[in-house]
Amino acid sequence: MSQHGVGPRAVTRSVAFLTAGVLAVPALAGCGSEDPSGKPLAGQDIQPAPRDRITDGGTLRWAVDSVPDTLNTFQSDADATTTRVAQAVLPSMFRMDASGRPERNADYLESAKVVDTEPKQVVLYKLNQQAVWSDGREIGAADFAAQWRALSGKDTAYWTARNAGYDRIQKVERGDNDLEVRVTFSRPYADWRSLFSPLYPKDVMGTPDSFNDGARKKLKVTAGPFTVKKTDREDGEITLARNPRWWGEPAKLSEIVLRTVPRDKRASELAAGTLDLAEIDPAAARRITVAARPQASGSPLMGPGADRSAPDSLESWAVANGSDEDAAEEETVARKKLRKAAVRSARQQQALGGFEVRKSLEPAYTQLALNGAEGPLTDERVRRAVARALDRKELAQVVLKPLGLPAVPVGSHLALSGQAHYADNSGALGGQDTKEAQALLADAGWVRGGPVKKKKEKAAGPEGGKADETGEDNKAHDPVDHLAQDGKQYKAPHQGGAPGAYAPRGTAAPANQEAAPLAKNGKPLTLRFVLPSGPGSQTLRTVADRISRMLERVGIGTEISKVSDESYFKDHIASGQYDLALYSWPATAFPATDARPVYAKPVPAADGSLNVEQNYTRVGTDQVDQLFDEAVATLDESESRSLIRKADSRIWAAAGSIPLFQRPQLLAARKNLVNTGAFGFGTPVYEDMGFLKKGAKPASGPSAKGSAAP
Repeated sequence: MSQHGVGPRAVTRSVAFLTAGVLAVPALAGCGSEDPSGKPLAGQDIQPAPRDRITDGGTLRWAVDSVPDTLNTFQSDADATTTRVAQAVLPSMFRMDASGRPERNADYLESAKVVDTEPKQVVLYKLNQQAVWSDGREIGAADFAAQWRALSGKDTAYWTARNAGYDRIQKVERGDNDLEVRVTFSRPYADWRSLFSPLYPKDVMGTPDSFNDGARKKLKVTAGPFTVKKTDREDGEITLARNPRWWGEPAKLSEIVLRTVPRDKRASELAAGTLDLAEIDPAAARRITVAARPQASGSPLMGPGADRSAPDSLESWAVANGSDEDAAEEETVARKKLRKAAVRSARQQQALGGFEVRKSLEPAYTQLALNGAEGPLTDERVRRAVARALDRKELAQVVLKPLGLPAVPVGSHLALSGQAHYADNSGALGGQDTKEAQALLADAGWVRGGPVKKKKEKAAGPEGGKADETGEDNKAHDPVDHLAQDGKQYKAPHQGGAPGAYAPRGTAAPANQEAAPLAKNGKPLTLRFVLPSGPGSQTLRTVADRISRMLERVGIGTEISKVSDESYFKDHIASGQYDLALYSWPATAFPATDARPVYAKPVPAADGSLNVEQNYTRVGTDQVDQLFDEAVATLDESESRSLIRKADSRIWAAAGSIPLFQRPQLLAARKNLVNTGAFGFGTPVYEDMGFLKKGAKPASGPSAKGSAAP
């Protein structure tokens, strides 16, 4: 799966509701007795095992994309590996359970709750009396206070990526004893559980210099089951070692080595025995699955020459033994190379038999983004027509069905199935309907057979910069094997849809002129579809091909532009140089905080530019903004969830982005490696990871660290 995703807490995302407004929303499922949040579509796949069956010691070699530029998760260049290290070595007051909901982390907290709401909200943290930093000092109020001051946004000398939540704190102080921390808020804050996770020591947060530079390359003081033993950027490795001062269940592993391995090299590294655990792509997953099967005559061949037909092989033999000496010599050399490659591949396949694929669904979803800032998509009717042309179920099946994962379209922008804020609000826009899409386009003035003025093609990219490949039309191949702005509102003719999701009653669908393109004012309705060109983005390109075909059926043309992976997000998505694009957002347990900058209505900045925060579609409404503001300030959890679901319905109706499917999560793991793999929503329990004792068997059921009520 493509890795073009955006992390909620490594960037700004972490990246007034009009009561008389004209945008009505269907009744929410949450108003009934049935919980609309449902259950996770796929559970964890981590080969659970009791601790007494796990060997004491051993080193886990785990593939990562890179050694991070910083170990400070609150800096803008933090990445997924930064988060992985922080989870293993730093305190978190709350962690995510298997449903993507926050739960108290009993290793650090005895309790945490709101003890006052008037005149101010006060949260009282009672710390685990055994919790200490690796230098022996107790974790306490001084650490909380230092983190608040660093992240409050009041001191610009701290180079922080985000201050959401911390900017609402008025003071942090010691409670009745050293194990109590009282946090008083200046404004109510519903997502208070998002704070102080991770918690850095005051040595890091205490001064701008220590914050900006002290935790970039090393963490001297930690408080988790592991410590940072060594960071080797030259060799691309971070080594984590057991923390001798850890008070919880001792880590089973002696060390965890996070190794930088490119995704297209991971299958080879696994086969070579230099990795134990790695996230992989669907092609590598197929190799490992085949390697794990008992060998039989019916097993599919893989590797060099596996796809060569009998006639091809016969022809090769004939050339190698023919009278043309030059051709024979060349073919003989080629056959030797092929045999060597086949032997090497066979050895790799045999070695891969010691691994298995563990799979789940990532806590992230892929969406189709529609740029509402310029071109035809500034018209909300055209955006809605694009959305109504899509068969989201088919798109989910293309990606997930071959992997044996649930192919269910995502029904929310702000949560995923199983999370507390989830509800399927896609009805606010409506499902796939070709006639409705065509009627919306006709109402927007796009008609078939109109005159079209020819113009030169322009490559996708800032200032017309050259893309790697541009100008492909919507007749691209479909390699399945590889895998709003406020505007005029309309009365919905069908129950369950939001105004504007349908064309006005009585609008006639255009005549069937399939050969003629839609046009308006001499311009064809053609949208620039920008995609990454790297080998890891094959799935995105497959989905884009399907989308292009769906749009073609309603008269919308697409011009596919493939650009380098390096420039895809920075030079195209963030800068608005696209009409259509595919990228992913992670799920969050705190959408009122984390998702607001993604859907906030863009506003003019002081220099005249448009401040979009992380709303790269440039589509937003005042109603959505106010619903977020109300949700984050509402301490009634049920009411806050209801407000988030209302906001999601309005985001659907604006049709700035269309959630498609939850991303697959595929990991290759050594068969005797337990309590790790595809974690889904859950936070990994690093101290429980390890290798089975000889002759021991894993548990028969799912394993998760016991939930603790807040």
